[in-house]
Amino acid sequence: MFTVGVRAQPPPPARWADAGLVSGEAVELDVRAARLGSRVLALLIDLVAQLVVAMLLSAGLSVLVVSLPGDLMDAALAGALQLVVLVLVLVGYPVLMERFAGGRTLGKLAVGLRVVRADGGPVGVGQSLTRALVGVAVEWPGLVLPLLSWAASVTVMLTDPRGRRLGDLVAGTLVVHTRGAGVWRPAPPPVPPLLGWAATLDLTRVDDGLALAVRQYLGRLHQLAEPDRSRLGRGLWAEVAAVTSPPPPWAAPEPAYLAAVLAERGRRAAYRLGRARAVTATLWPELTSAPATSAPAALRPAVPTQPDPVRGQPTSVRAGR
Repeated sequence: MFTVGVRAQPPPPARWADAGLVSGEAVELDVRAARLGSRVLALLIDLVAQLVVAMLLSAGLSVLVVSLPGDLMDAALAGALQLVVLVLVLVGYPVLMERFAGGRTLGKLAVGLRVVRADGGPVGVGQSLTRALVGVAVEWPGLVLPLLSWAASVTVMLTDPRGRRLGDLVAGTLVVHTRGAGVWRPAPPPVPPLLGWAATLDLTRVDDGLALAVRQYLGRLHQLAEPDRSRLGRGLWAEVAAVTSPPPPWAAPEPAYLAAVLAERGRRAAYRLGRARAVTATLWPELTSAPATSAPAALRPAVPTQPDPVRGQPTSVRAGR
């Protein structure tokens, strides 16, 4: 095996780590700030949840009104109860959810968002209450000049470097993504014209360590920068070519050769495993899952016996005796 220094691709664009959060060791955290699209989606889910809560509270309020004496219920009390339900739905829901769910409502849980302090710490009850009150007043539903406040809220979120809304600016909070932005990338598939050549290869000298190095290189190919990516590929192919034969029939990029060799090695390993399982099932069927209709061991016929010619005791009949 050889060792070569490689240089990773340049850091991802700023949009993938734009929350600006720094740990106590002065290391910038790879955290993304939530933008308008994800936050609107979370808001829509929360609106459905708030509607359900409002229906449940209204049903409970109806039961309470029916149980009260007729002389106690008037228009003022009914209006006060409706106001209490409205406050619980619009203010109590986000505050309680963020308090007991770690800065997340049902919508934020579904989308993968979380409310934190501007310095990255957990959000407090006072900050959640401030966010909720500002949101109800000037954002959603926007009790103060709805159309103007909505336009102002969207403008603030689009122009703020970290996508904060008015409630976040007033409360000193930030909404971030809790799920990583990395994309899982499998090893690239082999090129079909090379499959026939790979089937003729002698791979007996390709050990597990070399195969693992090839697998890791192919899996991280998109993370390596030139010219280190090509140099590492040439080095790995030189190692693989030294222990395999015959050589490839035509010129192709080194990753194509490596992918074909790795795919063929995996195919042969799967074939050997299948044969081994078939032999095991033939010789020791009791190791495989027995069918549901098989008779219990106690009901199976006993093995016939015959007297032992030496001791005169019955012994099991064995092949060849």
